[in-house]
Amino acid sequence: MAVPIAVLDCDLLLYGRGHRTLDRFKLEDVTDEYLVSTYGFPRQFICYLVDLLGATLSRPTQRSRAISPETQILAALGFYTSGSFQTRMGDAIGISQASMSRCVANVTEALVERASQFIHFPKDEATVQSLKDGFYGLAGMPGVLGVVDCTHVAIKAPNAEDLSYVNRKGLHSLNCLMVCDSRGVLLSAETHWPGSLPDCTVLEQAALTSQFETELHKDGWLLGDSSFLLRTWLMTPLHIPETPAEYRYNMAHSATHNVIERTLRTIRSRFRCLDGSKGTLQYSPEKSSHIILACCVLHNISLQHGLDVWSAPPTGHMEQSEEEYEQMESVDSEACRVRQELLLTHFS
Repeated sequence: MAVPIAVLDCDLLLYGRGHRTLDRFKLEDVTDEYLVSTYGFPRQFICYLVDLLGATLSRPTQRSRAISPETQILAALGFYTSGSFQTRMGDAIGISQASMSRCVANVTEALVERASQFIHFPKDEATVQSLKDGFYGLAGMPGVLGVVDCTHVAIKAPNAEDLSYVNRKGLHSLNCLMVCDSRGVLLSAETHWPGSLPDCTVLEQAALTSQFETELHKDGWLLGDSSFLLRTWLMTPLHIPETPAEYRYNMAHSATHNVIERTLRTIRSRFRCLDGSKGTLQYSPEKSSHIILACCVLHNISLQHGLDVWSAPPTGHMEQSEEEYEQMESVDSEACRVRQELLLTHFS
């Protein structure tokens, strides 16, 4: 009985069933320069990922031949950093485009499983104080535990044509809530919010808010821009500064909050699958959210390895926070009191 050619795996047609593991590409056979230019990272970083994810990516499958963890990781890094499943990328490591897609899915889920290991707020007092000191050294803003902002990542229209993902520009997107420290290390990343939600609504519904209202609000706060409402644990700029102290506060706030803007530029510059230059993420909202989170994990790992520096001005088209800032005044009298005390104590 003839087997329809369409059901055969491309790798099977090309390479047969001669090996149980596909190891056609060897890291030791290429230079660091080649690895960085093709996959975005040097050999040491890739080897670390193989050690970190190898056991997960080697899970038993029903397929007669598995793709090695090393090859899966290279395929995923190639997609994250280029935003493309181009044939040349698969040819470089000897797998088909279909297999590339499976590799990206496998590596993405393995990284998402480890997100809490690499993206979290510090809890011990010494590290929290170091966090505050890092921010204070930037522009003299005291008590800062992180800077927060939202950014939009374009995705394809969901199959159900869910209008909740259509943002103000009429594009389908995910609105991602990010917090980072003074070095750009991500402390929180919620990447699943529908693009139609305003930044202030995302924050209101986010796990981050629950964290700060129940656990982390201890003599410190986040800094957010004017798209958020003032809270006791979230300091926003004054809409119309009038006194010298208020001007000094706004200047320090702006200089400190700029860290998250630079961090988002760095992420989309490194991970071109997010910047829109190759089109939108061609996945469901859930899978797209996981890809964004996987890139956030890799961003933090790269900082741990001393690989990342502040990027040049953005070259892609990743959707930034597209709020039309409204003059939102907080009705939280306690939050207003906390900000006023901060003004009097540190900026008068």
